[in-house]
Amino acid sequence: MKPMQQRLGLAVAAICLVTGSTLFAQEKKADIPYRENGHARHLLDIYTPSAPSSKKLPVMFWIHGGGWTVGDKSDVALKPKVLTDRGFVFVSTNYRLLPEVTMEELTADIASSLGWVYRHIAESGGDPNRIFVGGHSAGAQLAALICIDDRYLKKEGVPFTALRGSIPVDGDTYDIPKIILTAEHRQAIYGGAMPTFGHRQKFGNDPQKHIDFSAVTHVAPGKNIPPFLILYFPGNPETNVQARRLESVLKSADIPARAVGKGDSNHSRLNDDLGLPDDPVTVEFFKFLDEIVAKNP
Repeated sequence: MKPMQQRLGLAVAAICLVTGSTLFAQEKKADIPYRENGHARHLLDIYTPSAPSSKKLPVMFWIHGGGWTVGDKSDVALKPKVLTDRGFVFVSTNYRLLPEVTMEELTADIASSLGWVYRHIAESGGDPNRIFVGGHSAGAQLAALICIDDRYLKKEGVPFTALRGSIPVDGDTYDIPKIILTAEHRQAIYGGAMPTFGHRQKFGNDPQKHIDFSAVTHVAPGKNIPPFLILYFPGNPETNVQARRLESVLKSADIPARAVGKGDSNHSRLNDDLGLPDDPVTVEFFKFLDEIVAKNP
Protein backbone atom coordinates (compact mmCIF):
# COMPACT_ATOMS: atom_id res chain seq x y z
CA MET A 1 0.00 0.00 0.00
CA LYS A 2 1.34 3.43 -0.93
CA PRO A 3 2.29 5.93 1.82
CA MET A 4 -0.51 8.32 0.83
CA GLN A 5 -3.05 5.54 1.28
CA GLN A 6 -1.50 4.63 4.64
CA ARG A 7 -1.81 8.23 5.80
CA LEU A 8 -5.43 8.31 4.79
CA GLY A 9 -6.04 5.10 6.66
CA LEU A 10 -7.61 3.22 3.78
CA ALA A 11 -8.88 -0.05 5.09
CA VAL A 12 -9.12 -3.33 3.28
CA ALA A 13 -12.33 -5.02 4.30
CA ALA A 14 -13.15 -8.64 3.58
CA ILE A 15 -16.75 -9.02 2.54
CA CYS A 16 -18.55 -12.32 2.59
CA LEU A 17 -21.67 -12.63 0.50
CA VAL A 18 -24.02 -15.58 0.69
CA THR A 19 -26.18 -16.60 -2.24
CA GLY A 20 -28.08 -19.81 -1.59
CA SER A 21 -25.59 -22.31 -0.25
CA THR A 22 -22.56 -20.79 -1.96
CA LEU A 23 -20.19 -18.46 -0.14
CA PHE A 24 -18.45 -15.81 -2.21
CA ALA A 25 -15.65 -13.66 -0.85
CA GLN A 26 -14.23 -10.42 -2.13
CA GLU A 27 -12.09 -7.63 -0.79
CA LYS A 28 -12.97 -3.95 -0.94
CA LYS A 29 -10.65 -0.98 -0.75
CA ALA A 30 -12.94 1.94 0.02
CA ASP A 31 -12.70 5.70 -0.48
CA ILE A 32 -9.47 5.84 -2.44
CA PRO A 33 -8.75 9.41 -3.60
CA TYR A 34 -8.10 9.73 -7.32
CA ARG A 35 -7.01 13.37 -7.11
CA GLU A 36 -4.45 14.80 -4.70
CA ASN A 37 -6.10 17.32 -2.37
CA GLY A 38 -9.33 16.85 -4.27
CA HIS A 39 -13.03 17.23 -3.51
CA ALA A 40 -14.82 14.97 -1.03
CA ARG A 41 -16.36 13.17 -4.02
CA HIS A 42 -13.05 12.50 -5.75
CA LEU A 43 -13.08 8.95 -4.38
CA LEU A 44 -13.42 5.45 -5.77
CA ASP A 45 -13.85 1.91 -4.43
CA ILE A 46 -12.00 -1.16 -5.67
CA TYR A 47 -13.39 -4.69 -5.30
CA THR A 48 -11.08 -7.63 -5.94
CA PRO A 49 -11.42 -11.41 -5.73
CA SER A 50 -10.17 -12.67 -2.39
CA ALA A 51 -8.21 -15.49 -4.03
CA PRO A 52 -4.91 -14.26 -5.47
CA SER A 53 -4.37 -14.53 -9.21
CA SER A 54 -1.13 -15.24 -11.01
CA LYS A 55 -2.02 -12.80 -13.78
CA LYS A 56 -3.53 -9.36 -14.05
CA LEU A 57 -7.32 -9.38 -14.21
CA PRO A 58 -9.67 -7.44 -16.50
CA VAL A 59 -11.22 -4.35 -14.94
CA MET A 60 -14.80 -3.09 -14.87
CA PHE A 61 -14.98 0.67 -14.27
CA TRP A 62 -18.52 1.63 -13.20
CA ILE A 63 -20.24 5.06 -13.20
CA HIS A 64 -23.36 5.49 -11.07
CA GLY A 65 -26.53 7.22 -12.21
CA GLY A 66 -28.72 9.83 -10.58
CA GLY A 67 -29.43 12.47 -13.21
CA TRP A 68 -25.93 13.97 -12.72
CA THR A 69 -27.29 15.56 -9.51
CA VAL A 70 -27.40 12.69 -6.98
CA GLY A 71 -26.07 9.15 -6.56
CA ASP A 72 -23.13 7.38 -5.03
CA LYS A 73 -20.44 4.84 -5.89
CA SER A 74 -22.10 2.42 -3.46
CA ASP A 75 -25.06 2.09 -5.89
CA VAL A 76 -23.66 -1.05 -7.50
CA ALA A 77 -26.14 -3.78 -6.45
CA LEU A 78 -24.87 -7.25 -7.47
CA LYS A 79 -22.18 -6.18 -9.89
CA PRO A 80 -19.08 -6.29 -7.64
CA LYS A 81 -19.96 -9.78 -6.44
CA VAL A 82 -20.77 -11.35 -9.78
CA LEU A 83 -17.84 -9.76 -11.58
CA THR A 84 -15.19 -10.53 -8.99
CA ASP A 85 -16.55 -14.08 -9.01
CA ARG A 86 -15.81 -14.11 -12.75
CA GLY A 87 -12.24 -12.92 -12.27
CA PHE A 88 -12.65 -9.17 -12.69
CA VAL A 89 -11.46 -6.25 -10.63
CA PHE A 90 -14.46 -3.94 -10.13
CA VAL A 91 -14.07 -0.18 -9.64
CA SER A 92 -16.92 2.18 -8.74
CA THR A 93 -16.31 5.91 -8.82
CA ASN A 94 -17.86 9.05 -7.43
CA TYR A 95 -17.73 12.41 -9.19
CA ARG A 96 -18.84 15.94 -8.45
CA LEU A 97 -22.46 16.69 -9.21
CA LEU A 98 -24.59 19.32 -10.89
CA PRO A 99 -25.27 22.14 -10.17
CA GLU A 100 -22.18 22.49 -7.98
CA VAL A 101 -20.00 22.04 -11.06
CA THR A 102 -20.52 22.29 -14.81
CA MET A 103 -20.99 19.27 -17.05
CA GLU A 104 -17.48 19.87 -18.40
CA GLU A 105 -16.02 19.56 -14.90
CA LEU A 106 -18.18 16.56 -14.05
CA THR A 107 -17.07 14.69 -17.18
CA ALA A 108 -13.45 15.61 -16.48
CA ASP A 109 -13.85 13.99 -13.06
CA ILE A 110 -14.81 10.70 -14.72
CA ALA A 111 -11.79 10.90 -17.01
CA SER A 112 -9.55 11.75 -14.05
CA SER A 113 -10.84 8.74 -12.12
CA LEU A 114 -10.29 6.43 -15.07
CA GLY A 115 -6.82 7.92 -15.51
CA TRP A 116 -6.00 7.03 -11.91
CA VAL A 117 -7.27 3.50 -12.52
CA TYR A 118 -5.11 3.16 -15.63
CA ARG A 119 -2.01 4.22 -13.71
CA HIS A 120 -2.66 2.36 -10.44
CA ILE A 121 -4.98 -0.61 -10.93
CA ALA A 122 -2.06 -3.03 -11.37
CA GLU A 123 -1.37 -2.50 -7.66
CA SER A 124 -4.73 -4.19 -7.00
CA GLY A 125 -4.23 -6.99 -9.49
CA GLY A 126 -5.98 -5.34 -12.43
CA ASP A 127 -4.80 -5.11 -16.01
CA PRO A 128 -4.65 -1.46 -17.13
CA ASN A 129 -4.86 -2.56 -20.75
CA ARG A 130 -8.14 -4.49 -20.31
CA ILE A 131 -10.63 -1.94 -18.99
CA PHE A 132 -14.39 -2.13 -19.54
CA VAL A 133 -16.46 1.00 -18.87
CA GLY A 134 -20.10 0.78 -17.79
CA GLY A 135 -22.71 2.97 -16.18
CA HIS A 136 -26.41 3.36 -15.53
CA SER A 137 -28.69 6.22 -16.60
CA ALA A 138 -26.60 9.41 -16.29
CA GLY A 139 -23.64 7.08 -15.88
CA ALA A 140 -24.55 5.49 -19.21
CA GLN A 141 -24.21 8.85 -20.96
CA LEU A 142 -20.83 9.39 -19.30
CA ALA A 143 -19.62 5.86 -20.08
CA ALA A 144 -20.58 6.17 -23.74
CA LEU A 145 -19.08 9.65 -24.09
CA ILE A 146 -15.64 8.92 -22.66
CA CYS A 147 -15.40 5.71 -24.70
CA ILE A 148 -16.18 7.59 -27.94
CA ASP A 149 -14.93 11.18 -27.52
CA ASP A 150 -11.22 10.52 -27.00
CA ARG A 151 -10.37 14.08 -25.91
CA TYR A 152 -11.18 13.38 -22.25
CA LEU A 153 -8.95 10.33 -21.82
CA LYS A 154 -6.14 11.77 -23.93
CA LYS A 155 -5.74 14.48 -21.30
CA GLU A 156 -5.27 11.73 -18.72
CA GLY A 157 -2.81 9.74 -20.81
CA VAL A 158 -5.21 6.82 -21.31
CA PRO A 159 -5.10 5.32 -24.81
CA PHE A 160 -8.33 4.03 -26.32
CA THR A 161 -6.51 0.74 -26.92
CA ALA A 162 -6.80 0.13 -23.15
CA LEU A 163 -10.61 0.12 -23.44
CA ARG A 164 -12.01 -3.32 -24.26
CA GLY A 165 -15.73 -2.65 -24.12
CA SER A 166 -18.46 -0.27 -23.01
CA ILE A 167 -21.79 -1.20 -21.37
CA PRO A 168 -24.14 1.78 -21.02
CA VAL A 169 -27.37 0.83 -19.24
CA ASP A 170 -30.67 2.62 -20.01
CA GLY A 171 -29.31 6.03 -20.89
CA ASP A 172 -31.48 8.63 -22.61
CA THR A 173 -28.81 11.14 -23.64
CA TYR A 174 -26.53 9.62 -26.26
CA ASP A 175 -28.06 12.15 -28.67
CA ILE A 176 -28.94 15.13 -26.48
CA PRO A 177 -30.55 17.44 -29.08
CA LYS A 178 -33.00 14.67 -29.94
CA ILE A 179 -34.06 14.06 -26.32
CA ILE A 180 -34.50 17.81 -25.75
CA LEU A 181 -36.56 18.14 -28.93
CA THR A 182 -38.69 15.15 -27.89
CA ALA A 183 -39.44 16.60 -24.44
CA GLU A 184 -40.24 20.05 -25.75
CA HIS A 185 -42.38 18.71 -28.59
CA ARG A 186 -44.36 16.64 -26.08
CA GLN A 187 -44.86 19.72 -23.90
CA ALA A 188 -46.02 21.76 -26.87
CA ILE A 189 -48.65 19.14 -27.74
CA TYR A 190 -49.86 18.09 -24.32
CA GLY A 191 -49.05 21.11 -22.19
CA GLY A 192 -47.60 21.14 -18.70
CA ALA A 193 -44.70 23.00 -17.19
CA MET A 194 -41.25 22.61 -18.68
CA PRO A 195 -38.53 21.56 -16.23
CA THR A 196 -36.44 24.39 -14.88
CA PHE A 197 -33.39 22.13 -14.64
CA GLY A 198 -33.94 19.57 -17.37
CA HIS A 199 -31.57 18.27 -20.02
CA ARG A 200 -31.43 21.64 -21.78
CA GLN A 201 -30.10 23.34 -18.66
CA LYS A 202 -27.96 20.48 -17.36
CA PHE A 203 -25.95 20.31 -20.57
CA GLY A 204 -25.25 24.02 -20.67
CA ASN A 205 -28.32 25.58 -22.31
CA ASP A 206 -26.27 25.95 -25.48
CA PRO A 207 -27.07 24.05 -28.70
CA GLN A 208 -23.39 23.52 -29.46
CA LYS A 209 -22.79 22.02 -26.02
CA HIS A 210 -25.77 19.73 -26.48
CA ILE A 211 -24.15 18.42 -29.66
CA ASP A 212 -20.71 18.18 -28.08
CA PHE A 213 -21.86 16.17 -25.04
CA SER A 214 -23.66 13.67 -27.30
CA ALA A 215 -21.70 10.45 -27.79
CA VAL A 216 -23.11 10.00 -31.30
CA THR A 217 -21.44 13.23 -32.42
CA HIS A 218 -17.96 11.79 -31.99
CA VAL A 219 -18.34 8.33 -33.51
CA ALA A 220 -15.85 7.76 -36.32
CA PRO A 221 -13.88 4.81 -37.65
CA GLY A 222 -10.20 4.47 -36.87
CA LYS A 223 -10.34 5.84 -33.31
CA ASN A 224 -10.10 2.47 -31.51
CA ILE A 225 -13.58 2.96 -30.07
CA PRO A 226 -14.32 -0.29 -28.17
CA PRO A 227 -17.25 -2.64 -28.79
CA PHE A 228 -20.55 -1.64 -27.18
CA LEU A 229 -23.31 -3.59 -25.46
CA ILE A 230 -26.18 -1.13 -24.99
CA LEU A 231 -28.79 -2.30 -22.49
CA TYR A 232 -32.20 -0.66 -22.28
CA PHE A 233 -35.79 -0.97 -21.07
CA PRO A 234 -38.10 -1.08 -24.12
CA GLY A 235 -41.04 0.28 -22.09
CA ASN A 236 -39.33 3.67 -21.88
CA PRO A 237 -39.61 5.25 -25.34
CA GLU A 238 -36.73 7.66 -24.71
CA THR A 239 -34.14 5.06 -23.65
CA ASN A 240 -35.43 2.67 -26.31
CA VAL A 241 -34.94 5.15 -29.15
CA GLN A 242 -31.64 6.44 -27.78
CA ALA A 243 -30.21 2.92 -27.49
CA ARG A 244 -31.14 2.20 -31.08
CA ARG A 245 -29.73 5.53 -32.19
CA LEU A 246 -26.34 4.86 -30.56
CA GLU A 247 -26.27 1.31 -31.92
CA SER A 248 -26.98 2.53 -35.46
CA VAL A 249 -24.33 5.26 -35.42
CA LEU A 250 -21.67 2.89 -34.05
CA LYS A 251 -22.48 0.21 -36.62
CA SER A 252 -22.31 2.77 -39.42
CA ALA A 253 -18.68 3.33 -38.41
CA ASP A 254 -18.00 -0.44 -38.34
CA ILE A 255 -17.75 -0.51 -34.55
CA PRO A 256 -19.24 -3.67 -33.01
CA ALA A 257 -22.42 -2.68 -31.19
CA ARG A 258 -25.55 -4.42 -30.01
CA ALA A 259 -28.60 -2.97 -28.26
CA VAL A 260 -30.43 -5.44 -26.02
CA GLY A 261 -33.74 -4.68 -24.35
CA LYS A 262 -35.49 -6.33 -21.43
CA GLY A 263 -39.23 -5.79 -21.31
CA ASP A 264 -40.12 -7.29 -17.93
CA SER A 265 -38.28 -4.62 -15.99
CA ASN A 266 -37.99 -0.87 -15.45
CA HIS A 267 -35.27 1.76 -15.39
CA SER A 268 -33.95 0.89 -11.94
CA ARG A 269 -34.53 -2.87 -11.96
CA LEU A 270 -32.71 -3.32 -15.24
CA ASN A 271 -29.57 -2.08 -13.52
CA ASP A 272 -30.14 -3.66 -10.10
CA ASP A 273 -30.92 -7.10 -11.55
CA LEU A 274 -27.75 -7.22 -13.63
CA GLY A 275 -26.02 -10.33 -12.31
CA LEU A 276 -29.07 -12.38 -11.35
CA PRO A 277 -28.95 -16.02 -12.51
CA ASP A 278 -31.01 -16.68 -15.65
CA ASP A 279 -31.69 -12.97 -16.17
CA PRO A 280 -31.69 -12.63 -19.99
CA VAL A 281 -29.84 -9.31 -19.97
CA THR A 282 -27.24 -10.76 -17.58
CA VAL A 283 -26.72 -13.65 -20.00
CA GLU A 284 -25.95 -11.14 -22.77
CA PHE A 285 -23.76 -9.10 -20.43
CA PHE A 286 -21.63 -12.11 -19.46
CA LYS A 287 -21.45 -13.31 -23.05
CA PHE A 288 -20.20 -9.89 -24.16
CA LEU A 289 -17.50 -9.82 -21.47
CA ASP A 290 -16.45 -13.44 -21.88
CA GLU A 291 -16.02 -13.21 -25.65
CA ILE A 292 -13.83 -10.12 -25.40
CA VAL A 293 -11.76 -11.46 -22.50
CA ALA A 294 -11.21 -14.74 -24.39
CA LYS A 295 -9.82 -12.77 -27.34
CA ASN A 296 -7.57 -10.71 -25.06
CA PRO A 297 -6.33 -13.11 -22.35
